[in-house]
Amino acid sequence: MDNLATTWVGATAKQISRAVRRGDTTATQVVADHLEQIAISEPALGAFRVVRGGEAIVEAEKVDEQEDLANLPLAGVPVAVKENTPVAGLPTWHGSEAARTDVAEEDHEVVRRLRGAGAVVVGVTKMPEMGLWATTDGAGGPARNPWSLDRTPGGSSGGAAAAVAAGLVPIAHGNDGLGSVRIPAACCGLVGLKPGRGVIPCDLGLDGWMGLVEHGILATTVADAALGFSVLAGRAPAKLTPPEKLRVGVALRSPVQGVRADGPNRDAVATASRILTAAGHDTLTAEPSYSAKLGLMGLLTWFASAYREADAAGLDLKKLQPRTRRHIKLGKIAWNRGWVRQEQRDAWREQSIAFFRDRNIDVLLTPALAATPPPADGHSTGSWRRNMLVNTRYAPYAAPWNIAGLPAIVVPVGMRPDGLPVGVQFVGPPDSELLLLSIAGQLEVANPWTRHSFV
Repeated sequence: MDNLATTWVGATAKQISRAVRRGDTTATQVVADHLEQIAISEPALGAFRVVRGGEAIVEAEKVDEQEDLANLPLAGVPVAVKENTPVAGLPTWHGSEAARTDVAEEDHEVVRRLRGAGAVVVGVTKMPEMGLWATTDGAGGPARNPWSLDRTPGGSSGGAAAAVAAGLVPIAHGNDGLGSVRIPAACCGLVGLKPGRGVIPCDLGLDGWMGLVEHGILATTVADAALGFSVLAGRAPAKLTPPEKLRVGVALRSPVQGVRADGPNRDAVATASRILTAAGHDTLTAEPSYSAKLGLMGLLTWFASAYREADAAGLDLKKLQPRTRRHIKLGKIAWNRGWVRQEQRDAWREQSIAFFRDRNIDVLLTPALAATPPPADGHSTGSWRRNMLVNTRYAPYAAPWNIAGLPAIVVPVGMRPDGLPVGVQFVGPPDSELLLLSIAGQLEVANPWTRHSFV
């Protein structure tokens, strides 16, 4: 991309910020280009809850007026924020009018960090009600996957993933409680990073689903994911280098009993494994000790988190979707009967950390999904049972690593026969975010992916 470009839509965040810092373009021009693309694509895509058109232009003009552009790593980069994260001047929707809270008086810390780095918030993106589901639809209509508009972009950061994959923003903020960044990344052919516990301030709701939720980044390149992560984590941008020889554990078994990854997802793991072997790494089978007890703990924590957040917010359950009400009612039972305990989650974390040490592996490679993304429509009005089956059958691989509080990343590998992207997941021990980004970068160089599907 250079100053002769007719539009900055499709450029990476690194390209945009470099051009704005050099004076090759302006933040105002970049944001205007992306707002124009949003106006074209959004009616079909449904990624945004609200677009901040005029406000974003004003904020871009302020970026252009700053004298220290050289010190802004995201100078002029349009970004989107997930709608459960407060943005000053906007309500915080949490996926539905029934869960919506008042207009925020100030930005959440992660939004403050994005703006402090020179980014311009062009809007907030859709999520399912209370962030509970791995599909993104509701009263405002579904968010759709730009690779196939009849399919979901995933959830709960589905609107964010759809916006990035369609080129409406180069990077987007998301958050991940049981896979809500990585599942949409896999659905939409993106890089999706969930940092480890405590790396980025959470500060969502009562206690971020009992500590399961982390803020993360969705991007079309590893370099952009690394840049976004550094900003959210309050760190200086790190230069990624290919990692030295690693021991990579490979696991295909699903954490959910009775669910098995389909052929394209197994093939994606095999492709990634071959690439890593060719790059000089050792790969070996290393299946984590998933158990029925872990699965039950994950379900009960999911239910109880919904109950505790709804109870703390004083939500009127009658106004919520039937699937959400059922989830909350089950969560109330689980919480009041003491079935959800911190020591259980702590035990799984300790076991997970020991897994890397005892098996002498540096990272774990797994499928990102078990099946193709489900249809975009019909989930918010469907039964609780149907939603549970859809969620657990297509996206079982992410949740254990939220419970463990370990960092994980999803990286595209190619395309499924049905024309949708396919990816893989890497998991690492505590403080391995940069290692995960580095190994993702090796895959990107060896096996480049198509970055966008414009609508």
